[in-house]
Amino acid sequence: MNFEQLSALRPDLAFIAHWVGNGKQVLDLGCGDGVMLDYLQTDKQCSGYGIEIDDDKIPECVQRGVSVIQRDLEAGLAIFADDAFDAVLCLSALQMMKDVEGVLRDISRVGREAIVSFPNFAYWPHRIALLRGRMPVSKSLPYEWYDTPNLRCATIKDFEELANEVGLEVIECVALQDGQPVSFLPNWRGSLAVFRLRKK
Repeated sequence: MNFEQLSALRPDLAFIAHWVGNGKQVLDLGCGDGVMLDYLQTDKQCSGYGIEIDDDKIPECVQRGVSVIQRDLEAGLAIFADDAFDAVLCLSALQMMKDVEGVLRDISRVGREAIVSFPNFAYWPHRIALLRGRMPVSKSLPYEWYDTPNLRCATIKDFEELANEVGLEVIECVALQDGQPVSFLPNWRGSLAVFRLRKK
């Protein structure tokens, strides 16, 4: 998969991919169908593993040539040594975790850097929905309250505080809207928050 294909398929992943250097060892947590690792392996000569729990996604990863481990992230990352990876990705998966703090601590242990993304609950249509007395439903939060896999809701400021508490330093933080960075009022206008982090 090349950059143009990734941009057309997932513009958010295309933006995030530029933070991963060539030839890096990568761990992709909640890798889904493996599209990100496919691109990193093909275009940036990276290597590594994806971790995914969904039975339906595993064959898609294998078809793409992605080494995938079927595992629940809540079980931890004890199978990996400290600093085993140059970069750990957790893209739009952290909000589905019960123990967000524990997962972040594991990420900081096994990776030298981390890239984490999640739906920004402070995005303005989400705020308007709450003012109208309804739970938000949007492109970044596409589920009704009763069938959502998302267990946690966070804003950019919320996550920054937690990252600091678990010993992670924010290198960059970007709010994306349709895969494009938002510079003016990012916590208000960005539907997806993306953080690049490293150990303090």
